[in-house]
Amino acid sequence: MSRRIVRFFVAGRVQGVGFRNFLVREANARSLDGWTRNRADGSVETLVAGPEQDIAAFLAAAARGPSASRVDRLWEAPAEADALSGVEGFGMAATF
Repeated sequence: MSRRIVRFFVAGRVQGVGFRNFLVREANARSLDGWTRNRADGSVETLVAGPEQDIAAFLAAAARGPSASRVDRLWEAPAEADALSGVEGFGMAATF
């Protein structure tokens, strides 16, 4: 099973609605590694790693978001192959 690393951003009503907590629950349910954080521009940034099928399911969940959120846009960005080297589990990182 190949491990995929994805960096993505989500814009819309994604801050103040439990979006990061939702992502933490979804990632931990799939045993993914990484982090998520709010950005000053109002978006949420996430870096996640795990098996391809679990990443696909996680991205689908992120595109829906929790019920109080509204996802206007989700886009991926390049992620370094060793970006999460040594990181185990999934949690929240400091706001950027």
